[in-house]
Amino acid sequence: MNYTVGIDSGSTATKGILLADGVIVRRFLCPTPFRPADAIHEAWETLRAGLTETPFLTLTGYGRQLVDFADKQVTEISCHGLGARLLAPDTRTVIDIGGQDSKVIQLDAGGNLSDFLMNDKCAAGTGRFLEVISRTLGASVEQLDAITDGVEPHAITSMCTVFAESEVISLRSAGVAPEAILAGVINAMARRSANFIGRLSAQGPLLFTGGVSHCAAFARMLESHVGMAVTTHSDAQFAGAIGAALIGQRQRRRG
Repeated sequence: MNYTVGIDSGSTATKGILLADGVIVRRFLCPTPFRPADAIHEAWETLRAGLTETPFLTLTGYGRQLVDFADKQVTEISCHGLGARLLAPDTRTVIDIGGQDSKVIQLDAGGNLSDFLMNDKCAAGTGRFLEVISRTLGASVEQLDAITDGVEPHAITSMCTVFAESEVISLRSAGVAPEAILAGVINAMARRSANFIGRLSAQGPLLFTGGVSHCAAFARMLESHVGMAVTTHSDAQFAGAIGAALIGQRQRRRG
């Protein structure tokens, strides 16, 4: 059995995957702590527990260089493309929205990386932005689908985290319903992401990955702005870790 582990050390979450001959057999997910290396160690020990052989370990993400026991370290762009193709083999474009960055990855017909864009300079339009605004209105990100279901979005003009928070407080003081504000924030984020995707002249099928992909309301609004079907997957948050494990699988086969 060819066991490989991929760990994606992200800014807000650490994800890990154990593959056995290319099939997902274990998952690991935890918030990234103050010392990200601690989560990497925990993921590694959890994923390899009980195995009779040591898996090949590939690290990706922001914290990939924080430990010295990995067999390989790779950038997240390569990993997300590979992981997306395992989850949805026909994928040609990946939109990944994580805790503090977003990226659009374009793949050719063979699944190879052809182009990408990455925004890691501003938290606007990321999971952190959504979390801050939700908290300002007394909600959690996990509640957003239920809260905004069937609600008409109120226009949000600012996508800077600081200014948007002030705008939300002003709207609330003016009597705008929190549900409409939250729907407006999601809609504004989706529109921003669609513009980001459009800069690559992206084509479908399009797979939505990252922690924000769990928000069905965001996926629906993104679909309306981007003009093509947007799909996701129950393991979409693990795309980077899956890709890292696949790279390890290829490396081990080459010897």
